[in-house]
Amino acid sequence: MGTGTRNSTAGAGTGAPSGAVERTGGRAASRVAGTLLVAALAVGLTPDVAGAAPRRPTDSQISQAQSRADAVADRIGELNQQLTAAQAQAEAAHATSALALDEFQATQEAFEAAQAHAQASAEAAAKAAEEVTVARDDVVAFARRSFMEGTTNPGATALLTAGDIGQLVERAALLEAAGTHRADVLGEVRDAEQTARRADVVARTAVVEAEELKTQAAATLEVATTAEISARALKASLVAQRVEVQAQLDAAQTELRDLVGARAAAERAAAVAPRPAPAPAPAPAPRPAPAPSAPQPPADRPVPPSAGDASAAQRAIDAAMAYRGTPYAWGGGGTRGPGPGQDPDLGIVGFDCSGLTQYAYARAGISIPRNSRAQYAALPKVSSDDLRAGDLVFWGTDPSNPNAITHVAIYLGDGTVIQAPESGDVVKVSPMWWRGYTGAVRPSA
Repeated sequence: MGTGTRNSTAGAGTGAPSGAVERTGGRAASRVAGTLLVAALAVGLTPDVAGAAPRRPTDSQISQAQSRADAVADRIGELNQQLTAAQAQAEAAHATSALALDEFQATQEAFEAAQAHAQASAEAAAKAAEEVTVARDDVVAFARRSFMEGTTNPGATALLTAGDIGQLVERAALLEAAGTHRADVLGEVRDAEQTARRADVVARTAVVEAEELKTQAAATLEVATTAEISARALKASLVAQRVEVQAQLDAAQTELRDLVGARAAAERAAAVAPRPAPAPAPAPAPRPAPAPSAPQPPADRPVPPSAGDASAAQRAIDAAMAYRGTPYAWGGGGTRGPGPGQDPDLGIVGFDCSGLTQYAYARAGISIPRNSRAQYAALPKVSSDDLRAGDLVFWGTDPSNPNAITHVAIYLGDGTVIQAPESGDVVKVSPMWWRGYTGAVRPSA
């Protein structure tokens, strides 16, 4: 499943505190003042030019500007706190939606299994009903034959009308056989009826279970959808607030830079005596480009897989890599490849995180569950010190709790993974990260 805020940090990129504004403004002012001085020296300051030097801002103007900058800095600090809280809310909403989507996918699988069981039970019940009909037909046929052949007469009458001892023995044997057959036929009817009743109960129960699971899956999906929509709204709001903060910060820095730079330029212009412009200094010779450093081997190169599982893991990797650039679709994809997403990604055909991993290993001939928590629960665990290319790596809101898993990717080796990250993104190769890391499994083991 794919979703959310796996590799972000709260409050990142939300502006700077007031101290940072002042330091930035000071450095910018120095750069501006230095630039103005160099320009003045380059063209030469004649008496007329010196007389037209920029007017020096007063202390009152600088103080007022500083007060305005301080107010902006205070506002930026408040917004930073709000943005940090909004970022935490967005991450929590994404985690909630990821867990709910994972639960929906697990329930949906259970519903599909129950539906298949209900279908099989209904077929068994129908077959048992047919067997009851056949058994009852046998009873009717036996009764008809018995009546026509006279074997339904009382046994004593049949024996008394025997002509001799031989006929008496023969009729006694026939009566015994007829009685045994009648008991067998009736027993088959009873057994068939009991089997049919049991099959009917199983079928009805399976249908009820399937319907309950279907209702549960729909309710879980509604929770997941609501959480995902909320997360995306918070994220959009967060982006808009960041733009506002950056605009205010830029305006404050520009005002401070202009005022401080104007004062510095006026002071330097007044201190420079009129004289001919000096010849421009020769440009310094370019420094030779540094020799490229030798590439360093990655620190976490994975252990080579054994011959038995290398081909399956590589086939899974190749299958996932073939879909780089495919859109992320919330709830989309599976064993057959990309699929339509769930609301709010209706109309998008692609993968979520666990849909991509399930598809990749299906192409490698290995069946794994659809949702990320079930994938982690069902497959052999792997230590982080023994990661190999093709292993599935998992993250969650609580690294110590497998039930809190919210994301899965395929480890590629060399500290990289291929993943379906979140809505608005695409299947891609990313650096491995460890924040929220829960563990790893090896489907090819």
